[in-house]
Amino acid sequence: MTTRHHPIAIIGAGLGGLTLARVLHTHGIRATVFDLEAGPQVRTQGGMLDIHEDSGQAALRAAGLYEPFRALVHPGGEAMRLLDRDAVVALEQRDDGDGDRPEVDRGQLRDLLLGALPDGTVRWAAKAVGARALDGGRHEVTFADGTTVTTDLLVGADGAWSRIRPLLSPARPVYTGISFVELDLRDADRRHPDSADLIGGGFFIALDGGKGVLGHRESDGSLHVYLAVRAEETWLDGIDFTDTSAAKNALLTAFADWHPRFRTLVADADGALVPRRIHALPVGHRWDRRPGVTLLGDAAHVMSPFAGEGANLAMLDGAELGRAVAEHPGDPEAALAAYEKALFPRGEASAAESAASLELMFGPDPVTHLAEQFASHDGN
Repeated sequence: MTTRHHPIAIIGAGLGGLTLARVLHTHGIRATVFDLEAGPQVRTQGGMLDIHEDSGQAALRAAGLYEPFRALVHPGGEAMRLLDRDAVVALEQRDDGDGDRPEVDRGQLRDLLLGALPDGTVRWAAKAVGARALDGGRHEVTFADGTTVTTDLLVGADGAWSRIRPLLSPARPVYTGISFVELDLRDADRRHPDSADLIGGGFFIALDGGKGVLGHRESDGSLHVYLAVRAEETWLDGIDFTDTSAAKNALLTAFADWHPRFRTLVADADGALVPRRIHALPVGHRWDRRPGVTLLGDAAHVMSPFAGEGANLAMLDGAELGRAVAEHPGDPEAALAAYEKALFPRGEASAAESAASLELMFGPDPVTHLAEQFASHDGN
């Protein structure tokens, strides 16, 4: 079987990998992106993202896609409600259209990036299962179907459980102590009006220290909700998620002392419930420079979602790496050194913020402390 060579190989067609490919394309540099999915529509890319001015939006400007991005913004999505477990509202912020963190649908944003790449840039059904260093800074990547490619510049944009990270670091994500269960209520205004009123038009947070209910209104009118529990890593194993009715009953028991409006979110959920453990790499994760390979996004600095930085950082990483490669033609090592010099402190700062937010949200008196934090930010 012939091994094909690609000068730049990006493993992972998430937001970070696609941003990198797009920024390289704007500089006339071709890259190939390999993704494990069979095609762009195989896995739902739903969920709202708030795109930060100094990271995600900066990346979209570098990619030449800022104006098309603005057309995707969800009106009202920056509204926020903070409640306690008794459904008492502690803080409410409206979206007056002047915020700096507009909300967009993740799937629509990925489609925007995909549509801005030349045909054939992304190779689907290419699940990387391993990689090894060759001479001269080159690498070989092996895929699940037995095929291999070689590359001069290998970028691991393949998420928390990256197959490329072991080339650079032995670190693996560890459980943060927080488990999520995700659920949806579709066509909420018509089918679930009370829940739609509870969540509001944007982002929603309810906390009691050990548990939380987080949610947001999607651009299609559905509600996407996360039940969060501070628990042992094995807690989710005790719930049978193949039996949705039984899983609902288990969660209703876990939230028995919460207001009935929150419990209705669980009882009325449409479709399956999806469990997810929250993992993170150590704050300050970094590696020694090794020729011809680097990481971006969750592969480099996966963190808990409680600072809202993950997707934004991945896109900024991609844009900054693309810019560094363009600014150092013929010298990939200089490009990677420049990129990682900024990557490490940037990732460390966001990971530290995320870890601190986790402790605040799932620690003592979280509603009071979070309300104070929001008020402090508004005052700056």
